[in-house]
Amino acid sequence: MVDDELWSRIEPLLPAQPCQHGRPGRKRVLEDRKILCGILFVLYTGIQWEWLPSELGFGSGMTCWRRLRDWNNAGVWQRLHEVLPAELRAKGRLDLSRAVIDSSHIRALKGGPKPDGARSTGDGRAPSTT
Repeated sequence: MVDDELWSRIEPLLPAQPCQHGRPGRKRVLEDRKILCGILFVLYTGIQWEWLPSELGFGSGMTCWRRLRDWNNAGVWQRLHEVLPAELRAKGRLDLSRAVIDSSHIRALKGGPKPDGARSTGDGRAPSTT
């Protein structure tokens, strides 16, 4: 699923694997490229992590989820989002004339507007029920 060209851009952004010499616990079973394929498969298909078929060779869904979490905490996706658009921009292949900004990713400065109470539809205050 991840071709060599894309992998050559992503691999340097991944954190180095911790040295396991003399440490207890299991070694990493799969290489990062296969785990990335598993992550992309789950995100593309929308299946639950636990339902990732082992027959695909991407490892377990929980392994993929943990690696996604670790890479996210290490800032891999942010760096990838900086590197790829910069490369496209340098080649003149990034057209932002049709870009859409999702407000869920834009920080609201000064907290945004303060919500007011719900407007009443009646003439006066409702009688107390207590």
